[in-house]
Amino acid sequence: MSAINDDKIESGYSGNALLRLMTYMKPYAGQVLLCLVLVLALTGFDLYRPTLIGDAIDLFKDRGDYQVILDTAIKYGIVLILSLIFNVSQTWILQKTGQRIILTVRKDLYAHIQSLSSRYFDLTPVGKLVTRVTNDVEALDEMYSGILVRLFRNIVKILGLAAVMLLMDWQLALISFVLLPLVAVLTVIFRKIARSTYRITRARLTDINTFLSENISGMRIIQIFGREKRKYEEFEDKSHKLYKAFYREMLVFAIFRPLIYILSILALMIVLGVGSREVLGGVISIGTLYIFSQYIQSFFEPIQELAEQFSTLQSSLASAEKIFTIMDEAVLVPEADQPVKLPDILGRIEFSHVWFAYDNENYVLRDVSFVIEPGQSVAFVGATGAGKSSILNLIGRYYDIQKGNIYIDGVDIRKLSKKQLRSAIGQMQQDVFIFEGTVESNIRLYDEDISEEDIRKAAEYVNAAHFIEKLPHGYQEPVSERGSTFSAGERQLLSFARTLAHKPKILVMDEATANIDTETELLIQEALEKLMRGRTTIMVAHRLSTIQHADCIMVMHKGKIREQGTHQELLAKNGIYKKLYELQIHHEITA
Repeated sequence: MSAINDDKIESGYSGNALLRLMTYMKPYAGQVLLCLVLVLALTGFDLYRPTLIGDAIDLFKDRGDYQVILDTAIKYGIVLILSLIFNVSQTWILQKTGQRIILTVRKDLYAHIQSLSSRYFDLTPVGKLVTRVTNDVEALDEMYSGILVRLFRNIVKILGLAAVMLLMDWQLALISFVLLPLVAVLTVIFRKIARSTYRITRARLTDINTFLSENISGMRIIQIFGREKRKYEEFEDKSHKLYKAFYREMLVFAIFRPLIYILSILALMIVLGVGSREVLGGVISIGTLYIFSQYIQSFFEPIQELAEQFSTLQSSLASAEKIFTIMDEAVLVPEADQPVKLPDILGRIEFSHVWFAYDNENYVLRDVSFVIEPGQSVAFVGATGAGKSSILNLIGRYYDIQKGNIYIDGVDIRKLSKKQLRSAIGQMQQDVFIFEGTVESNIRLYDEDISEEDIRKAAEYVNAAHFIEKLPHGYQEPVSERGSTFSAGERQLLSFARTLAHKPKILVMDEATANIDTETELLIQEALEKLMRGRTTIMVAHRLSTIQHADCIMVMHKGKIREQGTHQELLAKNGIYKKLYELQIHHEITA
């Protein structure tokens, strides 16, 4: 699987994107149909008004009766009032329906993102995903809230005007339509150029959002190394590219819209020129000429609006293409069709001839087999890249293996529901992520089944309570993004409390004490020893002193288990583990 490519999307995807966008309107077919009925009524009013005035002009000329003007004014006022009522109703229904559809699209997109495998997030920058869920979804708003109905209205209006004009005077109507082929050619050219332009704009917007997401998160590193000027130059370059993309959008629109307006003026000049001659010749009445002059302006008005709507539609389709590239991403770790439901997970873990590669080619684990019994504590050691952390990721099924089987309590994990599997595993990692909120919400993670008493007990177990209770608001203390106001050790203790509050049957620790100072580490050792009793515990550690009391130590080397046994047994073997141990002891002495 590869990351999203914003610059290359199949040319035939746009039509598919439009069809898929239309499927989101199915649940709201009734509201959309009502809007279309109102549109037809409004179009009828637009067609009626010029005829009403034109007929009044002819009657007043023939009869000289001001009552004709009064009657016409009353009828015109009624039409305007009805137009107002219908227009307000249509706008309200359409806006409400459009916002509901956008809400559905946004929820579907985020739900799909949550279902994607960890590999996808390894390859895709966060800024791209944020752009998809925010900017690109919002770009669809105008399409659902107006463009589709307005397109329908303008097309109906153009056809209606053409039909009325042909019925009134087909010769004058055909003269009025002489410039339509040129309008059609310009529209086709504009459509192709606009689609390409909007795609580039969405790609540039994604690029700058990705840059901001990454660099704002890493601002401390930028300041430490004094790279502010260089990063500003990069941002300036990306901003300029986005500016040029938006400028191209405006340039395309600024050329097309005036061209259509000029053609409408030319058509009006032709109608007035030919129509005036026919009026003087007694072929048509002055009222008919007025009607034609109004219709020709009304005829090109929706064409000009179509240009603007095509512009917005192209932007929406460009965004839809980006959205559906994510929606079409396959779920690489699929849920079982009929998952096995274990009454209670005991914690027996078995790897049977497991082969695993992140890219399906370069294997990180090679024919790995081992068994961990319930309640047993096992540690994995080895050089960087040996495959230790990969084993931890596979136990929680964040990735799927290529060959072999992984069993929990004798059941293949691919047959278990991911929710039950992961809820039984408590992971404590070196890189702790703290969410914005409160201390309590970070421990509970919005699981209402965890009581306040459970939160406090978990904090006390890991000795996190001693610093939490000193905070001004205790467990309700506000937490900034990533917990930046806490020390590394305090964030680690919070993650310990978070894990233990969920009462896992399997504890997984990936260098969990690496960022904790010696004093803090001593505080949690006793708590960990108590918590490990009765729970299967898997540890990855570079400091061998922290795992010497494990029931079994497995030594990884180049994706395989080379040695296993207790600390003393491995030292007696005089193998890889002993060399690692001696190197670490020597390093600590010289340090």
